Amino acid sequence: MNALSLNAITNEITESDIVMQANSIYSFFNSILIDELTTLKDHIVYTDANAISEKKRAYFIGEQLLVGDALILGRRDFDDVDVTITKEELGELVKSDLNVFYTKVLELLASTDVNLYRTFSLEKAGEQISLNTEWVLYTFNIADSRTQEYFIGELEKVIEAKESAEVFMQKMAGLALNAAS
Repeated sequence: MNALSLNAITNEITESDIVMQANSIYSFFNSILIDELTTLKDHIVYTDANAISEKKRAYFIGEQLLVGDALILGRRDFDDVDVTITKEELGELVKSDLNVFYTKVLELLASTDVNLYRTFSLEKAGEQISLNTEWVLYTFNIADSRTQEYFIGELEKVIEAKESAEVFMQKMAGLALNAAS
């Protein structure tokens, strides 16, 4: 099966022909904790869920924040198929410059067990909304600098007190939703 892999350190995109077996994705990352992202239309992007705690390099594919190496396959229905995006097209979507906010927050989160993509539900106006930490970071990244400083300061307190960073992210998501009202 034709696949693309992205090296987070060098941003090098490599084409490869992989034989899909039950453990192929896990073997690629040497990990059993894998995130599956549908960032790219008709594709699935696999990343190592441990990448933040291992302090791997972060980057964007389009607007999607990823951490560590990525393996990209095509996706039809629920099946992995040959990749259809070219190396050049993917390369145009990769942005490796992270601003100070993202850099500082990811550095802080490295000492936690937070997963960027694990969803949680919040209620707003009687409706259940499914969000994740990546959305929280995106939302606070576009906030003003005082709000970003508040976010970082509060996250530092949570980590120092050995409280749940996941609960903190849910609280911040709630604040962001309420501010949008």
